[in-house]
Amino acid sequence: MASIRLLSPLRAPTSKRLFSTCTILSQLKNAKLTAHQAQIELARSKFTPQELELARLTRDAKLGWLKHLPEKWIPYLELMRLEKPVGTWLLLIPSYWGITMAAYSIAAPLTTTLGAIGLFSAGALIMRGAGCTINDIWDRNLDNQVSRTMERPITSGRVTVPQAVAWLGVQCFAGLAVLLSLPWECFYLGAFSLPFVFAYPLFKRFTYYPQAMLSICFSWGCLLGFPAVGAPLNLWVAAPLFLSNWIWCLTYDTIYAHQDKKYDINAGIKSTALAWGDKTKPILKGLTVTQAGLYTTAGVMNSMGPGFYIAGAIAITRLYKQIINVNLDDEKSCWSAFTSNIQTGFIFWYGILFDYIMLLLGIL
Repeated sequence: MASIRLLSPLRAPTSKRLFSTCTILSQLKNAKLTAHQAQIELARSKFTPQELELARLTRDAKLGWLKHLPEKWIPYLELMRLEKPVGTWLLLIPSYWGITMAAYSIAAPLTTTLGAIGLFSAGALIMRGAGCTINDIWDRNLDNQVSRTMERPITSGRVTVPQAVAWLGVQCFAGLAVLLSLPWECFYLGAFSLPFVFAYPLFKRFTYYPQAMLSICFSWGCLLGFPAVGAPLNLWVAAPLFLSNWIWCLTYDTIYAHQDKKYDINAGIKSTALAWGDKTKPILKGLTVTQAGLYTTAGVMNSMGPGFYIAGAIAITRLYKQIINVNLDDEKSCWSAFTSNIQTGFIFWYGILFDYIMLLLGIL
């Protein structure tokens, strides 16, 4: 009988016990959701009804084509910022620079170059989405303190953190599939960028220069472009090209950060916008002059033709005028200046592309 008593606790649980366990787990889950919802409501209580309504209307207005998709899909695509392709273009354009500069250096066939551009375009869309998802997971308790970001999927409660992590895994696997379609050198070089991607959202908590980390991530395509077309990674070309893009990204993201500076101060979020304050414009002007020197150095070391320098001069002039004209205390002016960098980036690329085509035609 004693042995039976000892073994009795090991008996399979009854349906009553299973029901009780499931009930407890359900209650715990509901408690977590209730606590999360309470946290959201507490954060929203700091804003006026007018600010809350404006944030909601702004989100709805920017959804664009996403509105026509199934309702359940929309928050996940918002995590990828598919309704705001500006960041995807700014991540992709440096890759175009690197690919085309590398193709020019070895006179790579046009099919090779176009193939690399296609794969990088898909990769940029996916990995920018993954980066934004990481950012939203880390910043969920900061985004709810800024009116511009309070309607993001996690902060607004439309996506939970576990759901966002699962979605991040899907994006990373898709990005890996694209990366494995490129030469192995791209895989190894691309892997080195991942610590920067994951670390960037943390930097705004303890340093005023998170833009420096973001600029590393957004400049990595300048390096990846070389092995993508089978060219050796010539650091005499790739390094100044990388640094030129790094400065460019630092410039436009500092302007972007000026949109949120009044909220960032209250939330304890750090940025170059707050670090430089009234000195922002003189600093950005000096950085743009340095960018011009580095970009020119990359062209000289790669023996580029006239298109590179003409387009580069036009783009640098455009950047300098942008710094002069932007009103750093006006959100709309900052956003307009920020988005204009897509056209500026393409101007840089058109010069490189022109020289590459002239080379293939035997003119250069």
